[in-house]
Amino acid sequence: MNQIAEALHVQPDLKVDAQYGPMLNGRWVPAPRYVLRRDRVLAASLDLPPGRVLEIGCGSGALLREFAQRGHLCYGVETSEEARQLAGEMLEAFPTAQIVSAIDADTPADFDLVIACEVLEHIHEDAEALAQWVQCLRPGGRLILSVPAHMQMWGVRDVWAGHVRRYSRAGLVGLATSCGLKVQRIECYGFPLVNCTNVIANWSVRDKGLAGGAASQRQATAESGIDRSVHLKHFGLQTSLLGRLVMKTGCLAQRAFLSTNWGEGFIVIAERP
Repeated sequence: MNQIAEALHVQPDLKVDAQYGPMLNGRWVPAPRYVLRRDRVLAASLDLPPGRVLEIGCGSGALLREFAQRGHLCYGVETSEEARQLAGEMLEAFPTAQIVSAIDADTPADFDLVIACEVLEHIHEDAEALAQWVQCLRPGGRLILSVPAHMQMWGVRDVWAGHVRRYSRAGLVGLATSCGLKVQRIECYGFPLVNCTNVIANWSVRDKGLAGGAASQRQATAESGIDRSVHLKHFGLQTSLLGRLVMKTGCLAQRAFLSTNWGEGFIVIAERP
Protein backbone atom coordinates (compact mmCIF):
# COMPACT_ATOMS: atom_id res chain seq x y z
CA MET A 1 0.00 0.00 0.00
CA ASN A 2 2.82 2.42 0.89
CA GLN A 3 4.54 1.70 -2.43
CA ILE A 4 1.33 2.46 -4.31
CA ALA A 5 0.88 5.70 -2.34
CA GLU A 6 4.47 6.70 -3.06
CA ALA A 7 4.05 5.99 -6.75
CA LEU A 8 0.99 8.23 -6.83
CA HIS A 9 2.84 10.84 -4.71
CA VAL A 10 0.21 10.48 -1.97
CA GLN A 11 1.15 10.92 1.67
CA PRO A 12 -0.82 8.36 3.70
CA ASP A 13 -0.52 10.34 6.96
CA LEU A 14 -1.42 13.73 5.50
CA LYS A 15 -5.01 14.87 5.56
CA VAL A 16 -6.30 18.26 4.46
CA ASP A 17 -9.54 19.11 6.22
CA ALA A 18 -11.80 21.67 4.57
CA GLN A 19 -12.46 23.40 7.91
CA TYR A 20 -9.23 22.87 9.84
CA GLY A 21 -6.55 22.70 7.17
CA PRO A 22 -3.70 20.14 6.92
CA MET A 23 -2.84 17.63 9.64
CA LEU A 24 -0.74 14.50 10.08
CA ASN A 25 -2.90 11.64 11.29
CA GLY A 26 -1.99 10.44 14.77
CA ARG A 27 0.86 12.94 15.16
CA TRP A 28 -0.23 16.55 14.68
CA VAL A 29 -3.73 18.02 14.67
CA PRO A 30 -4.92 21.64 14.96
CA ALA A 31 -5.82 22.61 18.52
CA PRO A 32 -8.85 24.90 19.03
CA ARG A 33 -6.67 27.95 19.78
CA TYR A 34 -4.68 27.27 16.61
CA VAL A 35 -7.92 27.12 14.58
CA LEU A 36 -9.11 30.48 15.92
CA ARG A 37 -5.71 32.08 15.29
CA ARG A 38 -5.41 30.53 11.82
CA ASP A 39 -8.76 32.08 10.88
CA ARG A 40 -7.40 35.57 11.58
CA VAL A 41 -3.91 35.05 10.11
CA LEU A 42 -5.33 33.80 6.82
CA ALA A 43 -7.77 36.71 6.74
CA ALA A 44 -4.97 39.22 7.42
CA SER A 45 -3.04 37.97 4.38
CA LEU A 46 -5.89 37.33 1.97
CA ASP A 47 -5.16 40.44 -0.10
CA LEU A 48 -1.51 39.56 -0.73
CA PRO A 49 -0.59 38.32 -4.22
CA PRO A 50 1.73 35.30 -4.43
CA GLY A 51 5.14 36.30 -3.13
CA ARG A 52 7.87 35.31 -0.70
CA VAL A 53 6.73 34.20 2.77
CA LEU A 54 8.91 33.55 5.81
CA GLU A 55 7.45 31.88 8.91
CA ILE A 56 9.47 32.09 12.12
CA GLY A 57 8.88 29.06 14.32
CA CYS A 58 6.86 27.20 11.69
CA GLY A 59 6.33 24.16 13.94
CA SER A 60 4.59 21.37 12.03
CA GLY A 61 4.48 23.50 8.87
CA ALA A 62 0.68 23.32 8.66
CA LEU A 63 0.16 27.07 8.29
CA LEU A 64 3.09 27.45 5.91
CA ARG A 65 1.62 24.72 3.73
CA GLU A 66 -1.54 26.75 3.31
CA PHE A 67 0.51 29.70 2.06
CA ALA A 68 2.31 27.38 -0.35
CA GLN A 69 -1.10 26.23 -1.61
CA ARG A 70 -1.95 29.89 -2.27
CA GLY A 71 1.07 30.09 -4.59
CA HIS A 72 3.58 31.72 -2.25
CA LEU A 73 7.26 30.75 -2.21
CA CYS A 74 7.70 29.60 1.37
CA TYR A 75 10.63 29.56 3.77
CA GLY A 76 10.33 28.27 7.34
CA VAL A 77 12.62 28.66 10.35
CA GLU A 78 12.30 26.09 13.13
CA THR A 79 14.78 25.21 15.90
CA SER A 80 13.22 21.83 16.76
CA GLU A 81 14.59 18.92 14.72
CA GLU A 82 11.38 16.94 15.25
CA ALA A 83 9.28 19.87 14.08
CA ARG A 84 11.46 20.32 10.99
CA GLN A 85 10.79 16.70 10.12
CA LEU A 86 7.02 17.20 10.45
CA ALA A 87 7.21 20.41 8.40
CA GLY A 88 9.15 18.57 5.71
CA GLU A 89 6.34 16.05 5.45
CA MET A 90 3.70 18.76 5.45
CA LEU A 91 5.46 20.54 2.58
CA GLU A 92 6.59 17.48 0.65
CA ALA A 93 4.33 18.38 -2.28
CA PHE A 94 5.99 21.82 -2.53
CA PRO A 95 9.67 21.15 -3.39
CA THR A 96 10.56 24.86 -3.55
CA ALA A 97 9.64 25.33 0.13
CA GLN A 98 12.64 25.39 2.49
CA ILE A 99 12.82 24.59 6.21
CA VAL A 100 15.96 25.67 8.09
CA SER A 101 17.05 25.72 11.73
CA ALA A 102 17.91 29.42 12.06
CA ILE A 103 18.14 32.78 10.36
CA ASP A 104 21.71 33.26 9.16
CA ALA A 105 23.73 35.24 6.62
CA ASP A 106 22.25 33.18 3.78
CA THR A 107 18.64 33.94 4.73
CA PRO A 108 17.11 36.29 2.14
CA ALA A 109 16.08 39.76 3.32
CA ASP A 110 13.40 40.51 0.75
CA PHE A 111 10.31 38.73 2.01
CA ASP A 112 6.87 40.11 1.23
CA LEU A 113 5.43 38.60 4.41
CA VAL A 114 6.96 37.48 7.69
CA ILE A 115 4.78 35.46 10.07
CA ALA A 116 5.63 34.61 13.69
CA CYS A 117 2.84 32.91 15.62
CA GLU A 118 3.33 32.18 19.32
CA VAL A 119 7.12 32.59 19.20
CA LEU A 120 8.05 35.97 20.69
CA GLU A 121 6.69 35.13 24.15
CA HIS A 122 9.32 32.37 24.44
CA ILE A 123 12.27 34.73 23.89
CA HIS A 124 13.85 36.71 26.73
CA GLU A 125 15.37 39.31 24.37
CA ASP A 126 12.16 39.87 22.42
CA ALA A 127 13.04 43.31 21.01
CA GLU A 128 16.29 41.97 19.58
CA ALA A 129 14.49 39.01 18.01
CA LEU A 130 11.72 41.14 16.50
CA ALA A 131 14.23 43.59 15.06
CA GLN A 132 16.00 40.68 13.34
CA TRP A 133 12.73 39.47 11.82
CA VAL A 134 11.91 42.96 10.57
CA GLN A 135 15.23 43.02 8.71
CA CYS A 136 14.03 40.03 6.66
CA LEU A 137 11.17 42.12 5.21
CA ARG A 138 11.45 44.17 2.06
CA PRO A 139 10.34 47.82 2.38
CA GLY A 140 6.56 47.74 2.23
CA GLY A 141 6.51 44.12 3.39
CA ARG A 142 4.02 42.92 5.98
CA LEU A 143 4.51 41.33 9.39
CA ILE A 144 1.85 39.19 11.08
CA LEU A 145 2.72 38.45 14.69
CA SER A 146 0.65 36.60 17.27
CA VAL A 147 1.32 36.38 21.02
CA PRO A 148 -0.66 35.42 24.13
CA ALA A 149 -2.38 38.36 25.79
CA HIS A 150 -2.69 39.74 29.34
CA MET A 151 -0.29 38.76 32.11
CA GLN A 152 -3.29 38.39 34.41
CA MET A 153 -4.23 35.33 32.33
CA TRP A 154 -0.88 33.64 33.05
CA GLY A 155 -1.48 30.00 33.88
CA VAL A 156 -0.10 26.47 34.04
CA ARG A 157 -0.16 26.15 30.26
CA ASP A 158 2.21 29.13 29.92
CA VAL A 159 4.76 27.31 32.07
CA TRP A 160 4.14 24.04 30.20
CA ALA A 161 4.77 25.75 26.84
CA GLY A 162 7.94 27.56 27.94
CA HIS A 163 6.55 31.11 27.86
CA VAL A 164 8.40 33.92 29.60
CA ARG A 165 5.66 36.56 29.33
CA ARG A 166 2.28 37.61 27.98
CA TYR A 167 1.71 40.97 26.28
CA SER A 168 -0.48 44.05 26.58
CA ARG A 169 -1.83 45.96 23.59
CA ALA A 170 0.15 49.09 24.49
CA GLY A 171 3.30 47.08 25.07
CA LEU A 172 3.02 45.49 21.64
CA VAL A 173 2.56 48.83 19.92
CA GLY A 174 5.63 50.20 21.67
CA LEU A 175 7.70 47.13 20.85
CA ALA A 176 6.72 47.09 17.18
CA THR A 177 7.33 50.82 16.79
CA SER A 178 10.75 50.59 18.42
CA CYS A 179 11.71 47.93 15.86
CA GLY A 180 10.84 50.19 12.93
CA LEU A 181 7.38 48.86 12.11
CA LYS A 182 4.27 50.82 11.23
CA VAL A 183 1.38 49.12 13.03
CA GLN A 184 -1.74 48.87 10.88
CA ARG A 185 -3.93 47.21 13.47
CA ILE A 186 -3.93 44.89 16.48
CA GLU A 187 -6.63 42.26 16.92
CA CYS A 188 -7.48 40.59 20.21
CA TYR A 189 -8.70 37.23 18.98
CA GLY A 190 -10.53 34.24 20.39
CA PHE A 191 -13.33 35.72 22.52
CA PRO A 192 -15.48 34.07 23.70
CA LEU A 193 -14.53 30.50 22.77
CA VAL A 194 -10.78 30.57 23.47
CA ASN A 195 -11.38 32.01 26.94
CA CYS A 196 -13.28 28.80 27.71
CA THR A 197 -10.80 26.45 26.04
CA ASN A 198 -7.95 28.21 27.87
CA VAL A 199 -9.43 27.07 31.18
CA ILE A 200 -9.59 23.52 29.84
CA ALA A 201 -6.04 23.76 28.45
CA ASN A 202 -4.66 24.85 31.82
CA TRP A 203 -6.47 21.99 33.53
CA SER A 204 -5.32 19.40 30.97
CA VAL A 205 -1.59 20.09 31.47
CA ARG A 206 -1.66 20.70 35.22
CA ASP A 207 0.29 17.49 36.01
CA LYS A 208 2.36 17.24 32.83
CA GLY A 209 5.44 19.29 33.68
CA LEU A 210 6.87 20.88 30.53
CA ALA A 211 5.82 20.25 26.94
CA GLY A 212 7.05 16.99 25.47
CA GLY A 213 8.62 16.00 28.79
CA ALA A 214 11.23 18.76 28.38
CA ALA A 215 13.80 19.42 31.10
CA SER A 216 14.12 23.17 30.51
CA GLN A 217 12.22 26.22 29.29
CA ARG A 218 14.22 26.19 26.06
CA GLN A 219 13.36 22.55 25.36
CA ALA A 220 9.70 23.20 26.20
CA THR A 221 9.73 26.00 23.63
CA ALA A 222 10.92 23.55 20.98
CA GLU A 223 8.28 20.98 21.92
CA SER A 224 5.22 23.17 22.56
CA GLY A 225 4.30 23.70 18.91
CA ILE A 226 4.22 19.99 18.10
CA ASP A 227 3.21 18.31 21.36
CA ARG A 228 -0.38 17.30 20.62
CA SER A 229 -0.60 14.49 23.19
CA VAL A 230 -3.68 16.05 24.81
CA HIS A 231 -5.39 17.26 21.64
CA LEU A 232 -5.04 13.91 19.85
CA LYS A 233 -7.13 12.28 22.58
CA HIS A 234 -10.03 14.70 22.05
CA PHE A 235 -9.74 15.49 18.36
CA GLY A 236 -12.65 13.17 17.54
CA LEU A 237 -14.91 15.53 19.48
CA GLN A 238 -13.53 18.52 17.57
CA THR A 239 -14.29 16.82 14.24
CA SER A 240 -17.78 15.71 15.26
CA LEU A 241 -20.75 17.58 13.85
CA LEU A 242 -21.20 19.45 17.14
CA GLY A 243 -17.48 20.16 17.44
CA ARG A 244 -17.33 21.57 13.94
CA LEU A 245 -20.33 23.76 14.60
CA VAL A 246 -18.80 25.09 17.83
CA MET A 247 -15.47 25.88 16.14
CA LYS A 248 -17.14 27.51 13.13
CA THR A 249 -19.29 29.64 15.43
CA GLY A 250 -16.21 30.56 17.48
CA CYS A 251 -14.30 31.71 14.40
CA LEU A 252 -17.22 33.86 13.29
CA ALA A 253 -18.06 35.21 16.77
CA GLN A 254 -14.51 36.41 17.53
CA ARG A 255 -14.69 38.87 14.63
CA ALA A 256 -17.13 41.04 16.58
CA PHE A 257 -14.66 41.49 19.46
CA LEU A 258 -11.30 42.02 17.74
CA SER A 259 -11.07 45.66 18.83
CA THR A 260 -11.67 44.79 22.49
CA ASN A 261 -9.21 43.33 25.00
CA TRP A 262 -11.51 40.43 25.82
CA GLY A 263 -9.70 37.69 23.89
CA GLU A 264 -6.77 35.55 24.98
CA GLY A 265 -4.26 36.48 22.26
CA PHE A 266 -3.14 39.43 20.16
CA ILE A 267 -2.41 39.50 16.44
CA VAL A 268 -0.36 42.42 15.15
CA ILE A 269 -0.51 43.40 11.47
CA ALA A 270 2.28 45.81 10.65
CA GLU A 271 4.37 47.07 7.74
CA ARG A 272 8.02 47.87 7.28
CA PRO A 273 8.07 51.42 5.83
